[in-house]
Amino acid sequence: MSDLGKIDRAVFDSVIYPELGADREDVVLGPTHGIDFGVIDVGGEALVTATDPLSVLPDLGFERAGRFALDVVLADVAVSGVPPTHLSVTFTLPPEMTDDELAAMWHGFAGRAEEVGVTVVTGHTARYSGVDYSWVGGATVLGVGSHDDIVRPDGARPGDKLVVGTGPGAEVTGLFANLFPAQIGLSPEGIATAQERLADTALVEDAMAATDAGNVTAMHDATEGGIIGAFIEMADGANARFDVDSNAMPVADGVDALCDALDIDPWHVSSCGTLLAAVDPADAADVVGALRDCGTPAAVVGEVTDGEGLYVDGTRQSHPGADPSWEAFARLQAAADGDSDSE
Repeated sequence: MSDLGKIDRAVFDSVIYPELGADREDVVLGPTHGIDFGVIDVGGEALVTATDPLSVLPDLGFERAGRFALDVVLADVAVSGVPPTHLSVTFTLPPEMTDDELAAMWHGFAGRAEEVGVTVVTGHTARYSGVDYSWVGGATVLGVGSHDDIVRPDGARPGDKLVVGTGPGAEVTGLFANLFPAQIGLSPEGIATAQERLADTALVEDAMAATDAGNVTAMHDATEGGIIGAFIEMADGANARFDVDSNAMPVADGVDALCDALDIDPWHVSSCGTLLAAVDPADAADVVGALRDCGTPAAVVGEVTDGEGLYVDGTRQSHPGADPSWEAFARLQAAADGDSDSE
């Protein structure tokens, strides 16, 4: 049995990948390791699609939880270079969720969709016994554009520069600081700074700004496995070597302090909202500038060369495997439950 989070690659290869239903000629890109979206040809246009679970976390406040849930599911299409435009969503809600709570969550969810030009076209919403927070459904995101505009995570070329926006660990930092402020052990000021990182999970604007600013040859978002896992997937897919300078990496305020307090590596944890891009060297400065214009910390952190694998400061990196944020979450939840029992 695999750890919490995504099933491991061996299980995927032996169980899921051999049976994908009918073989259709209009599927341009089906399930592929390291690529989180698929592509269908519709009359010569590219229909980019991705599906993800929906997580609603009441402790964030229902409106903010709705915004966060949507940002997570939009990211996989956004990094294709084709803007997300349409959404199919299903909510399987716990019985205790009230109509007022649903209204607040949906206001945040739909409001964020309107901000980025996404329309809900179909869905299903119901309460069911046996359902608990936070996993309360799923969503399929669609974007329509030219096949020529698609940016794949495996498209990096030797000579490209590596650009990072936001940096490691922001998602976990923002989430944990908001969900477990009393259990982390930081000062009130430190918790407040860390809580601000939840806003950094938005990725659509950054991905579109990057592709508008220059020739981006590859993009990926750093979800489970963090920056290390995502860069390894990009390097393996491109059959190239990625060299990264850790001192050049942008790191948002509050990340290092929270990750140090929980003894987790920010480079290994889920970092939705962190954009990794390989960029033509002539355009790297323009892409960094465009991300900074969005209010996103960004920098050139390395380059692509002939070879294979990910190297940070000259040392080859291994995929972290199971995301350490799952174990940290379990520890914090147990501590919060213990605090509640003692009251």
